[in-house]
Amino acid sequence: MNPNVVCPDWDYEPLTGAPEWFVSALSVAEQDVDFEVGGCAIHALASGSPGRRGLVFVHGGGAHARWWTSVAARFSDDFRVVCVDLSGHGDSGHRSEYSLERWTDEVVTAAEAGGIEGPPVVIGHSMGGFVTIATAARHGDLVAGAIVCDSPVTEPDPEIGAYRLREAFGVPRVYTTLDEAVSHFRTVPAQEHYLDYVVDYVARTSVRAVPGGWSWKFDREVFTQFGGSIRGIATPYLSAVRCRLALLRSENGLVTEDIGRSMFEALGRVTPVIELPEAGHHAMLDEPLILLTALRAVLADWEHSEPHRRT
Repeated sequence: MNPNVVCPDWDYEPLTGAPEWFVSALSVAEQDVDFEVGGCAIHALASGSPGRRGLVFVHGGGAHARWWTSVAARFSDDFRVVCVDLSGHGDSGHRSEYSLERWTDEVVTAAEAGGIEGPPVVIGHSMGGFVTIATAARHGDLVAGAIVCDSPVTEPDPEIGAYRLREAFGVPRVYTTLDEAVSHFRTVPAQEHYLDYVVDYVARTSVRAVPGGWSWKFDREVFTQFGGSIRGIATPYLSAVRCRLALLRSENGLVTEDIGRSMFEALGRVTPVIELPEAGHHAMLDEPLILLTALRAVLADWEHSEPHRRT
């Protein structure tokens, strides 16, 4: 076990057979970053040298900062990397009410508190992509660019109600042992393929010790409040994005070709839409190296090209 691997309250041992690139990513030293937004305690993880240009990674609904660890850590040689726990998730506090706008405030504050120099590129997955789009629109001067990973911005779906979302994320319960909790870890939506060593790490960092055992960290009230509107919350912000933005679309994910085209139109026909072959919606869990390569390619291109501007 590498002593630089930092996990909350306990040491993590990667599964036997985990590849060297994954073990190496987990060995990158991280620092806890704690701050407050709107009276709520927010937590983030930072790696790489402070004072550099930066990347802020934003997780999806019901997830947390460490979903990004195996991908984000690979950028720490060149960037200051910050992975934020949005309120209601991970090791951040819970609110009585949640809003997309408040989450965008948390993202830009995480960049500043995390020691990033200048406007960062914000990278968001799923619901975190909705947050990323809104962040780019609401805080345009504080964002250098945005990359959205399989976030289907569409009209609200009346068939995806609050009840169904609550049930999809499970009934609140306390598991007697950590292993029992991990055995019940599921993604929403489910997908055909996963890498067991990534899922094991993500699952074991998704729970916290509570009286009587272990419980999931996320607040289920997030899904009660948004209900069937979760896919539509970023729609008003698409037309207001002025910074560079790229959309990564998983081949087996939620952003269909039609949704990709509609987002391309709404973003002013200046946004590249890039397919991740073989990837499911949660690309960091089944095709992390393809996701990593796509992110590197987009960032490298932005280093050496002029952006197309919305007319």
